[in-house]
Amino acid sequence: MDVQGFEPDESLWAKARGLDGVRYPLVRHLLDAAAMAMFLWDAYLAEGQRAVISSGFGCVDRPEEARALVGLCAGLHDVGKISGFQFCNRSGAEALSASLLGDVGLMGDARVRHDVAGMRAVAAVLGALGFDEGADLDEGGPIARIAEVVGGHHGRFHRYEALFSGPAYQSLLGGAGWADQRSAHARVVHSVLGKPAMPSEFGAPAAVLVTGVVVLADWLVSQESYVRERCGLPRSSLAEHFARSCADAERLGRDAGLLPVELTRKPFAEAYGINGVPNALQRSLARDLPVALKQFSRKVGRAGILVVTAAPGDGKSEAALEAERVFSSQFGTRGFSFLLPTMATSDQMHGRVADALVRQEAAGSGLVLAHSMAWLSGGYADEGLAEGDQVLVCDGDEELDDERARRSAALRPARWLRGAKRALLAQYAVGTIDQALMAVLPVRHNMLRLLGLSGKTFVVDEAHAYDPYMQVLLGRLLNWLGAYGVPVVLLSATLPQSVSDQLIKQYLQGAGHSSKSLRARSFPVPYPGWLYADGAGGECVQISEADREEQARQRRMTLTVQVEAVDGGRPEGPSGRLAAVGRILGPLLEEGAGCALVVCNTVGEAQDTYTYLCERWAGELEAGTVELLHARFPAEVREARTRRVTEGMGRRGPRPLRRVIVATQVVEQSLDLDADVVISDLAPMALLLQRAGRCWRHETWWAERGRPDGGGRPVWASLSGPRLVVLDPVIGGGGVPRQWGEIYHEAVLRETSQALVGLGGKPVSVPDDVQELVERVHGTGSGRYDFDDPQASAAWTAYAGKEAAQRGAGDMVVIPRARSVVGLDELHRTPGTEDEWQTATRLGADSVRLLCVYVHGDGRESLDVAGEVPLPSAEMNSSVSVADVRLVMSRTLTVNSEWFRDADGSILKPPAGWVEHPMLGDLVLLRQQLRDGLPVPVAVGNRHIWLDEVLGLRRT
Repeated sequence: MDVQGFEPDESLWAKARGLDGVRYPLVRHLLDAAAMAMFLWDAYLAEGQRAVISSGFGCVDRPEEARALVGLCAGLHDVGKISGFQFCNRSGAEALSASLLGDVGLMGDARVRHDVAGMRAVAAVLGALGFDEGADLDEGGPIARIAEVVGGHHGRFHRYEALFSGPAYQSLLGGAGWADQRSAHARVVHSVLGKPAMPSEFGAPAAVLVTGVVVLADWLVSQESYVRERCGLPRSSLAEHFARSCADAERLGRDAGLLPVELTRKPFAEAYGINGVPNALQRSLARDLPVALKQFSRKVGRAGILVVTAAPGDGKSEAALEAERVFSSQFGTRGFSFLLPTMATSDQMHGRVADALVRQEAAGSGLVLAHSMAWLSGGYADEGLAEGDQVLVCDGDEELDDERARRSAALRPARWLRGAKRALLAQYAVGTIDQALMAVLPVRHNMLRLLGLSGKTFVVDEAHAYDPYMQVLLGRLLNWLGAYGVPVVLLSATLPQSVSDQLIKQYLQGAGHSSKSLRARSFPVPYPGWLYADGAGGECVQISEADREEQARQRRMTLTVQVEAVDGGRPEGPSGRLAAVGRILGPLLEEGAGCALVVCNTVGEAQDTYTYLCERWAGELEAGTVELLHARFPAEVREARTRRVTEGMGRRGPRPLRRVIVATQVVEQSLDLDADVVISDLAPMALLLQRAGRCWRHETWWAERGRPDGGGRPVWASLSGPRLVVLDPVIGGGGVPRQWGEIYHEAVLRETSQALVGLGGKPVSVPDDVQELVERVHGTGSGRYDFDDPQASAAWTAYAGKEAAQRGAGDMVVIPRARSVVGLDELHRTPGTEDEWQTATRLGADSVRLLCVYVHGDGRESLDVAGEVPLPSAEMNSSVSVADVRLVMSRTLTVNSEWFRDADGSILKPPAGWVEHPMLGDLVLLRQQLRDGLPVPVAVGNRHIWLDEVLGLRRT
């Protein structure tokens, strides 16, 4: 490792902020990054990721060359700091050598960002290393691609053009002496890496992953504690410095939680805490999938996509984890990302996954909960919100257009992986699908998300739960994961065949199959069952018919669907929904036993239903018999209520004698509930079937292993059997209730109503009839439009138009397909969407976080009615403690931003000391005056809003 003869000027600095006047030399930071990148290649990247990058460099059989080239990209990432960047810190500028100060060229006052400067300098720098002989400098060539990687190391790719290497642009970066220093710094890096040769090619998908590695390496070696440590060491030669950087890399990776942990794989029942044997679906996957994978002609690291369909409660989650075990063994993947529709379902799944990992001795594996409020979850935030090690940003140009991001660096979770944008880098992650979808939106650091997702199995639960806009985003993400050969698992109880078919094709197209060949194929998924499509050859294997039938037999349930016509315009009248609910629940009250679930379409209806039942049964039921659960409770209250509900009506109990849960859609997905009867407002068929999945959910399990209370179903429930009661306001020509708004489209509700009428009182066989009912309403069959009577089809026409508009909106914002990218700037070409807060993963999801505050007679403001928890305050320019941040955010709830569109913003502002805080500054405060110990509704526009401690947030 000879670096003699190269003399980089160490007055050129990389880091200064937070170092107490010391400046860290640029050349040493570049060596740190190169060493860390190669360590990440060895210890962090999965086999498939290394194969993709090696193939992208044109050296698929020479991975050691690809490793060195990744190190070179990391070692060049900050070469653009040898430019006007050096003058953004006064003391740093004054310490520059005289030769540099006297040769500034045409730098001028219009300083070029150092990431852009690096991109423009790379061609000349690589030319000095001998890379330019016969090289193509145009877009897409290897030199241009390395330039794009260097230019993208701050999370956003920039447009590269060959003319950037011309003298006019180079002179803007300084005179000849500055150019010589860029070359000298590059030569040092190139030499310690063994002088890798120029690659023959550099494909775009591989370059995106390489950029992710560069970003990650830069972040790790830019941690304040590490830079301070290196500054405090005795001065050493550059070769000695690089050796020390290589030695330090493992410690940095381990402290960050990035080193993979090998599980002690246990038998199925032991791994997942099942008292018994796997069911037919799970057993089929564990037995047949490994055999099929070995039979397929497999490229290294090239996996496929698995779709698992079964009724709610059939153990799909455990089947997915078992599939991950198979994929890990076959393809060398490391861990999984388990994504769900909501934060509530993610919190629940996090606990289940944590239990499974503990049983397999996964201590230190770093299971991360990935959603925006994860640090508030009681089961996750176990050591309190402490400030962790900051990543040192540069002094002048990283965040010129985003000062807010710089301020947010002052508040870091204690564990490195809990920092912003890092969660998906963990070996195991459970979170909302939004965290993954941002990988295919034009936001900063989307390449880092793709890096985190591409090394492990990707699992999507409740795959039916996404609208056309999100399906476009999910399809595009599957396209990229197909290009990377990532094993994918989609889980659903009610997925239309048309949707599963398109998602499979998106994946296979990313894997290299032509659109033409895929148009001629279809991929029907057995129900219940599974289908696996191999990414390399496109071959398919699925559950055997014998296993499918056994699974159906094991879980077969005859569900009575009782349709109750209700007057949607008068819910409180004798023919309204409240009277119907009371009548249906009568046997529970009479016998004094049983558990019921009432699912309402709106929070307001849930609140009214809860109030009605409590008043009607006043004095007849003990406190807590009727529970209310919806999304408009403060975060800590909702978490406690969810835990109480699932513990009482879950598989293991203890089961209450009597319980009525009144809830909204929050109980549809991934919550483990078993009710004797389910009452539901009319909803789309797929969602009704999801809600019905909470009816007698654990009957088969209990029949084999015994109920937690040792008893049985109440007499009234045993006589009726499993029963779903649908409160239908549109049957017989009724209208959709005004209060439902656009929660569900009228056309789908009418289709569902007609399908239920079409049953003619015949019970539904679960799972046998499920897919047919889903296709009847949600499939792509013809006959919904009546050409002889267009007016009769007006609702369906409007629905079809809305679906098309949502797909169009998705197509407008999503990044290109993996194999169609020419320039990496295409991943950030959409203007105005560089930052995550500017980009929506869901349409119509504009929301604010609301904090309800109580104002006492003496003017004091508190977070509770009693006044025992004062509102944390801070003077201007002073800080808010992290404990106070947790306290405040745990009392917030999410509401539609439209609620406050016409409100007087001045009365909703947070305290002055919060305005500049990255979390508290955006809160909306609802200040409620107290009268006789109760909050007075606050006028907001033409409505009134207040927080009721029992009912949650009210709006009338």
